[in-house]
Amino acid sequence: MRTHREVRRQDHTTIRYTAGGPADGPALALVHGWGCDRGDFDAVTDHLPDTHRVLAIDLAEHGESRSTRDVWTMEEFARDVAAVLEAESVDTAVVAGHSLGGAVAVEVGRLLPDTVSHVVALDALHYLSLFPAMSDEQAEAFLRAFREDFAAGVRGLVEGGSPKGTDPALKDAYFTKMVAVRQPAGLRAMEGLVRWDMDTALRETKQPVTVFAVGDLLTQEAIDRYRDRFDLVRVDLGTHHFPVEAPEGTAKLLTSVLESVNS
Repeated sequence: MRTHREVRRQDHTTIRYTAGGPADGPALALVHGWGCDRGDFDAVTDHLPDTHRVLAIDLAEHGESRSTRDVWTMEEFARDVAAVLEAESVDTAVVAGHSLGGAVAVEVGRLLPDTVSHVVALDALHYLSLFPAMSDEQAEAFLRAFREDFAAGVRGLVEGGSPKGTDPALKDAYFTKMVAVRQPAGLRAMEGLVRWDMDTALRETKQPVTVFAVGDLLTQEAIDRYRDRFDLVRVDLGTHHFPVEAPEGTAKLLTSVLESVNS
């Protein structure tokens, strides 16, 4: 049985989340991607072992969470997650994030080295055009495209995460959801992501990091660059949004990590 809860932070920030499973079970925190929400994990949670404690979290100004804050960095999103873990008295947890949530998961690991045992990225971190820190010129060019035509920028993200042959109706559904992200937080969160220093964060994150990447979207350049820092696992479960498209398969991936951590 899942219950809906909330925790309050400073700057009029209310983080809402869903909790399920036994309070004393192995904990898994699930963090959605940019323009998405915790509901993306509902079906995944249904396929996880009922012995596990699962917390699916809406980041600030996503889903049902609200905030008037001015800081939209990956580090600040990590504090949203940390607030939930503290409210739930979690001693140890695996933190798994999809897309932007993968960056947040890394930051949670860096913020809570004694609590987070393993970091999981669901089709995140390996996109070299998005995740590694950009120069000021590159970041401004990227963000300018969103400022000038936000819808076109979102469409580009959806297309970039869709392997050849993806159903156009599926891409349209993701576009419709993501383009409606609350503003100004949506644009500010994107700015926070492109200015995130992933390489430094990874160096300072001591936990094992596992990346489940869509095989058709994984490049050899990314493999060569990060093979020594995180474990890259190819998956064939759909598009960039495979947790929604293949919840049972995604649950099996997450369960394999949980079992390895708790064995």
